[in-house]
Amino acid sequence: MKRFLLFWLLCFSISAWAQHKTDTLFFENFNGNLLDRTRWNVELNNHTDNNEQEAYIDSSGVLILANNLLTIKPQYHPGYSMNRQKPNDFISGRINTRNKYEFVYGMVSARMRTAAGAGLWPAFWILGNGRWPDAGEIDIMETVGDSTWASNAIHGPTYHGNTPLQSRNFFPKGTDVTTWHIYSVDIKPTSIIFSIDGKVTYTVTKEMVEKYGNWVFDNNKYLLLNFALGGGYPQGVNKVSTPYPGLPQTTVDKIRAGHANFEVDWVLVTKN
Repeated sequence: MKRFLLFWLLCFSISAWAQHKTDTLFFENFNGNLLDRTRWNVELNNHTDNNEQEAYIDSSGVLILANNLLTIKPQYHPGYSMNRQKPNDFISGRINTRNKYEFVYGMVSARMRTAAGAGLWPAFWILGNGRWPDAGEIDIMETVGDSTWASNAIHGPTYHGNTPLQSRNFFPKGTDVTTWHIYSVDIKPTSIIFSIDGKVTYTVTKEMVEKYGNWVFDNNKYLLLNFALGGGYPQGVNKVSTPYPGLPQTTVDKIRAGHANFEVDWVLVTKN
């Protein structure tokens, strides 16, 4: 009986592995010490979005690959310019798969954890390949420094910014954003379903969206990972204005000490 049970478990595992491999559309485990530039674009910016306080740069000191992890480590860099209209005092990282890997429907997941600290704004999200907000945005995971919750949201032509289509999801007692979690979204022709560690946190249907405007999620989309600092969303939550909008001195000190890390173990897209 025991041998039969072991044989059945082995067959089941092989079958599950084969099914997973067949259904996989995209998988990134950040193996090695260099970012795969055939899959990922590293963004450089010379403007400020949402009154954020960082400049995104292409640097191995900010985008770190080691131990099969991608770590985005922002740094304090007073007066950083890069031909920006307004110099900022922080540098950080943002990557995307635009024109390198795109998809329409599927289950998108990532295993990640992030430091806590008011104004730290890591995100795992999706954009439609087109003009924002007309092409749509899907925010799989955002947090702005309160370690007790992460949020989901979608944005479109007439429901962006302070969108009515969003959910703040509190973690069970004993865990928070600083521990490893799998954040997912299942994108279908008539629904977008978010989950954390396999538990559904928020469901948006096409019917719900069309109360506010057009459903714009049947297009090509690409993945993004970034670590923003301060700005409108964090400031709206923590009400901090000094020394930086949405970014208190305690968090600045954490960044300067090198303790503000956003770590990503893997990113996966499968058929739904």
